[in-house]
Formats: sequence, C-alpha cells, structure tokens
Amino acid sequence: MMTLSVEGVMELAPVIPVLVVDRVEDALPIARALVKGGLPALEVTLRTPAALDVIREMAQVEGAVVGAGTVLNPAQLDAAMAAGARFIVSPGLTEPLGKAAIAAGIPFLPGTATAGDIMRGLDMGLSHFKFFPAETSGGLPALKALAAPLQEARFCPTGGITAESAPQWLAEPFVKCVGGSWVVPKGPVDAARIEALAREAAALPR
Repeated sequence: MMTLSVEGVMELAPVIPVLVVDRVEDALPIARALVKGGLPALEVTLRTPAALDVIREMAQVEGAVVGAGTVLNPAQLDAAMAAGARFIVSPGLTEPLGKAAIAAGIPFLPGTATAGDIMRGLDMGLSHFKFFPAETSGGLPALKALAAPLQEARFCPTGGITAESAPQWLAEPFVKCVGGSWVVPKGPVDAARIEALAREAAALPR
C-alpha cells in the first residue's frame, strides 16, 4: 500500500468528505460511492461508537484512503491507526497529540484557528493544517489574514463549507482542499446521490 504524505492526501481531491457514520453496515456503500465519484480521501470522525469499525470496513474499499477525524489524544491516534487509518485529523493542536502523530509518521492535519495555533504547529515541523471551524472563525477573510504572514502554511478549511462556497476557498493558493459533509446527506444511504455529489465535488477547480 502506497504511503502518502499529508500533502499527498490533500492533493487526492478538492474535497475531503467529513463523515459521521452511525451504522457499520453503511460504511461500504458510502465509501464505494465516494471513491467511484472521485473522492478517495475519506475522513471518518470518531464521533460515534461505530467509528473505528467503520474505518476498518472502509479501508477494504479499493482506492479509498481512509483517515480518522476528531482525534483528540494519543490513545485515539493509536486506536485509529490500528483500525487502518492512513491519516489523522484533529479539531485542535496539542503538544502530546502532535508529538505522537509525528513520531508515528502518519500524515497529520491538526485543527488551527489562530496565528498562535499555526505558529506552534510550524515550530513542531508541521506545515499543513485544518482551518477549523472555518466559517465561524471568520471565514475566508480570516484565513487570508492568517495566511499572509504565515506563508509556508497550507490549509484544508473545514466547518460550514458548502458546495456553493467551496470554490471561493479553493481559489486561494494556500488552500489545498476543503473538508465538507454535504457530499453525504443525512438520512438513509443513497449511493447514487452520494456518487453524484462526489462527482460534482471532485470536479471543483483549484
């Protein structure tokens, strides 16, 4: 299995679906539909009891690069990696989690919302960050202001981004991709609908 860098994960597609999956039996149809639609990087958030089993299931889908989101500490990092996660996303950046992810050698996308967050990450040797929660942290104007003095940083804005607003974010050179939950609508799994939304997302210019 090919090992990807965090930049490599972010370059797989313009959108990383942010997935909250309650039922293990939904894992395979969701993953297959997203990959078929052109979105191979899948962030499964650790917000449900089923999340680790969902990661195990989705990791079996050919072409899927499955990561774990909402990772809060080194124990969750270890559990996610044991379940087959190939990248890690967190809502914030702490020293214990950052050091553990770097030591593990796994692509790590920590959440940041302030200059101090980003500077701490840069000091740790990280250069790619989640901007979260994107819209309620000031939206694109805020990220532009942060990116100007912190020019080596690259971002995946997540939180409140929609199919309509994604193109504005992706037009910025410091934005490598966006995270979004709109590609998997709430409710019963409709694989055809998910695939169609994934195709639209995969076609977004950047």
